[in-house]
Amino acid sequence: MDHFTIRDGALHCEDVPLPTIAEAVGTPVYVYSTATMRRHARVFQTAVAPAGDSLTAFAVKANPNAAVLATLATEGLGADIVSIGEYRRAVAAGIAPAKIVFSGVGKTEAEMEEALAGGLSLFNLESVEEAEMLSAVAVRLGRDAPVAFRVNPDVDARSHAKISTGAAHNKFGVPIDRARAAYDRARALPGLAVTGVAVHIGSQLTDLAPLEAAFTRIGELIRQLREDGHHIRRADLGGGLGVPYDPDRPPPPEPEAYGAMVARVTRGWDVTLVFEPGRLIVANAGVLLSRVIRVKPGAGTPFVIVDAAMNDLMRPALYDAFHAIDPVIPRDGTMTADIVGPVCETGDTFATGRTIGRVEAGDLVVFRTAGAYAATMASTYNSRPLTAEVIVNGSDWAIARARQTLDALIGADRVPAWLKDR
Repeated sequence: MDHFTIRDGALHCEDVPLPTIAEAVGTPVYVYSTATMRRHARVFQTAVAPAGDSLTAFAVKANPNAAVLATLATEGLGADIVSIGEYRRAVAAGIAPAKIVFSGVGKTEAEMEEALAGGLSLFNLESVEEAEMLSAVAVRLGRDAPVAFRVNPDVDARSHAKISTGAAHNKFGVPIDRARAAYDRARALPGLAVTGVAVHIGSQLTDLAPLEAAFTRIGELIRQLREDGHHIRRADLGGGLGVPYDPDRPPPPEPEAYGAMVARVTRGWDVTLVFEPGRLIVANAGVLLSRVIRVKPGAGTPFVIVDAAMNDLMRPALYDAFHAIDPVIPRDGTMTADIVGPVCETGDTFATGRTIGRVEAGDLVVFRTAGAYAATMASTYNSRPLTAEVIVNGSDWAIARARQTLDALIGADRVPAWLKDR
């Protein structure tokens, strides 16, 4: 469920007409619904409550906007971070360091030092080599680092190949058949407090079976580690539960079904569970608002050229991802068209042969389900400034990130002296 509805002939975000935002801020612009984020956070936390004590740590990479993080902090969420930049964003937004989990395959020594000094809940380690680096940092700081190993269970997530993370050939985690040796090595290292096990098999999962298979393997590993003398008190089950992008495809499992599965599989584990939802919380809470530049005749279907581009919303070009595209002020009738942006790439195509509500030059359209892995993945390709972001709360709205100016974009370049003097 989201809070984007047609009222008085125009699409609203909560109580704010989207044309009002477009007129004030310009397009393209991302628009986020506070009510949708709050609802999704509460639904998820309610769904996993039967599984026992837990921490829900929002995957900051999905949407690191400060207003988004501050909204989720008020709902009690922590943060799953994969860089020190995300750590700083989370803390600045009001998320307690004790609720921050540091994941990621390439943590640097400097990142480890800053996070350990600032405080956090857990480091999810990806290798023995990383454990050895963190041990040296912890000893130097005179602190104990709470750690878990991310274990690769070799489970096919049945997701897109580029967002699968739990198969044997993926770069993430310690292979499950080497996990016990990794834990024994970590126990021998000074400065490490081995407290947990972590797993994350992929993103946009639409089937609970791979998750259940992975969690079952982790449960058996926890039993073995305890037999080896390790005090395992936490199990990080990752995130990845999918959201409905395409209304013509079967919907992903509901959070309630996920929570029931987790409660059943983890019964008797005697751990605090950690969850890392990202897309599930914010994807449907955002749209990309864009304006039609022109409708251009094509060899078959026409091209609807909009002012948003692949640099603003990369998912269709990167993953062949589907985003529903709707007019903000619907007209009578439909049309079949290719929806494309102005970037000089054939890959700057959002949809091919898509039937949408009829639009004309100057009309506003939205790309739905654009609150996750959207603005955060944007670039300035073709010297296009980063777009603005807006957050709505009932009848109030505010700019959550100002549009980058061309002067700021170009002014970041530096010409060396030998070229200035030519």
